[in-house]
Amino acid sequence: QVQLVESGGGLVQPGGSLRLSCAASGGIFTINVMGWYRQAPGKQRELVAHITSGGNTNYEDSVKGRFTISRDNAKNTVYLQMNSLKPEDTAVYYCHAVGLTSFLRRDFDSWGQGTQVTVSS
Repeated sequence: QVQLVESGGGLVQPGGSLRLSCAASGGIFTINVMGWYRQAPGKQRELVAHITSGGNTNYEDSVKGRFTISRDNAKNTVYLQMNSLKPEDTAVYYCHAVGLTSFLRRDFDSWGQGTQVTVSS
């Protein structure tokens, strides 16, 4: 079973930076898309950014120019560099991956457990 483990969340002041990491493991043949979602209290989970195996990226409008998503295909790891953080970026950030397993080349669609990001002075 594919597992995603996130790290890098925490408390940061407005204007500060954080870097999230997410490592996937567990019988992976290939990961087509890796991404980050977030969910603030009382709100729906929303896409922050995603990146394909070929390096194509997509960002939610409010984070464009401030966040950068990248991935290391050899390590099955995705990163989210977050700069110029704002209080409205406060949320639980979830890693997401879609791909094929090694065994029988089955589709997988996996989520991480979430990491809290709090932007506050």
